[in-house]
Amino acid sequence: MEEIRIGVYICWCGTNISKMVDVEAAAEEIGRLPDVVLAKTYKYMCSDPGQDLIIKDIHSHHLNRIVVAACSPRIHEMTFRKAVEKAGINPYLFEMANIREQDSWVHTDRSEATSKAIGLIAAAVSRVHYHSPLEKRTVPVNPATLILGGGIAGMTAALEIADAGKQVYLVERTNRLGGQVAKFDLTYPDLSSARQLIRPIIQRTMNHPLIRIFYRTEVEEVKGYIGNFTTLLQTPEEGETELSFGNIIVAVGLRPFDPSVIPEYGYGRFPDVVTSLQFEEMIGTGRLLTKRGKEPRNVAIIHCVGSRNKKYHEYCSRTCCMVALKFTNQIRSALPDANIFEIYADMRAIGKGAEEFYARTTHQQIIFLMFAQQDSLTVIKEASKNDNCNMIITMNELLSGENIEVPVDMVILMVNMEAHENVKKVVHAVGVSLCGNQFMIEKHPKLDPVATTTGGVYIVGSCQGPKDIPDTVTQARAAAARVLGTIATGTVPVEVTTAFINDKLCCGCQTCILVCPYSAISFNQEKKVSEVNEALCKGCGTCGATCPAGAITSRNFTDEQILSQIEGILAMSYKDQSV
Repeated sequence: MEEIRIGVYICWCGTNISKMVDVEAAAEEIGRLPDVVLAKTYKYMCSDPGQDLIIKDIHSHHLNRIVVAACSPRIHEMTFRKAVEKAGINPYLFEMANIREQDSWVHTDRSEATSKAIGLIAAAVSRVHYHSPLEKRTVPVNPATLILGGGIAGMTAALEIADAGKQVYLVERTNRLGGQVAKFDLTYPDLSSARQLIRPIIQRTMNHPLIRIFYRTEVEEVKGYIGNFTTLLQTPEEGETELSFGNIIVAVGLRPFDPSVIPEYGYGRFPDVVTSLQFEEMIGTGRLLTKRGKEPRNVAIIHCVGSRNKKYHEYCSRTCCMVALKFTNQIRSALPDANIFEIYADMRAIGKGAEEFYARTTHQQIIFLMFAQQDSLTVIKEASKNDNCNMIITMNELLSGENIEVPVDMVILMVNMEAHENVKKVVHAVGVSLCGNQFMIEKHPKLDPVATTTGGVYIVGSCQGPKDIPDTVTQARAAAARVLGTIATGTVPVEVTTAFINDKLCCGCQTCILVCPYSAISFNQEKKVSEVNEALCKGCGTCGATCPAGAITSRNFTDEQILSQIEGILAMSYKDQSV
């Protein structure tokens, strides 16, 4: 029988872990456990030197099991598995203990955090004894790609993939391409024409022989797995169409917030209170007139409408401040003598050239007024003829500390950008998750910002969160590159830690079929037992937890492994108490 030789590595994670956990004391304690050949600490285990340390020790100390205590396995489990595999060990003879999110970040007592870290690492050491080698599996990749959303993100990704000679299916729920950018007059900070930017992209997309566009269409359901997806579309042009594809890019964008739910702004009551998108349409016609047909002499632009406010949305929409400054420049150009009021909570100049754009705009004889985000700022009434304006805004102006009244003829509300009303249907169809603000969640915000936890599904553009055109295009091209890389490889790895069913124990109740979120289990009528499609299975464990007969086991999550993990942490807890 093979001798078990375990190497344990404890990460400082800079100060994320070491500030609250005594990593050296933990390594010393863990080094006393049976079969632990060595226990070391390192400042950043996920770094190249950290991985090289593991590889070197595997060779020099003949290690055959590895435990890394660091951050969440969701972030770096694959990193360490690859390092272990590079050293010649099966990547599933590895276990990871989370002592950052589950320990360091949730404790304030260093002694208690250290004791807990020792327990978590001991549990991983106990568990790794019972790990077995698992063989990687791959599936072929269908070279076609499905893209949801025909805005600048979706079209950019589509053109990148189609120009590489691969088929693209582009699904757009409206009757035209272009998304929000097609509604803009100018872009910031250079004030160049948005139409001249977007029109060639639309034309190229419409005329590309490898891009098939489905207008007024939504995806109801996607079946399959990475490399081999299918969907059935109901389209008003073409009727029912079945598509097969290997990857999915979601680029469904956002929608503007409806400010009518904020009564103090007067939207819907006063005809000259308009949203930022309505003003875009207005200025695009070249006619800046009030509803009475006169040029406005006083124009107010109110920031953060529906943004950064606990009543509506707490997040910042990122682009609103710069769009407001763009409007200021456009108004000043069209109406040189108008009084322009920028009413803001904070000026956030996000993006390349944005700070310089803000500085230039301040020299345009603009009146900047600051208000507290949670304070009342109200369009109180339609002004009388004697007031020589259409409306009066009352506000507590922070810079002066005074309560003031601002006479205005037109008010532009810089509205928040929020998720589409059908976003839940989209994420349900493609199998991704939403954050609390209803934005789609990426696999990792820093290390994998366009992928999702569902293999073969990518998210780009503002469906992930508000962003400007350059960031959107960058993400679209990044996702396209990932897709093309997958296609070029020809095959992709699929989940190995899948469920398997013991035919002798299965009673045929089909409970597992009802609870499986990936439709990976079917019923064999001839054998009267359930069967797992391992290409579809993601190893979530739902079926095993609900099987009344105990017939289902998840690879790498056997009863023996889990019980040993529990025994490991309890043993250290008991030892800690006895001391």
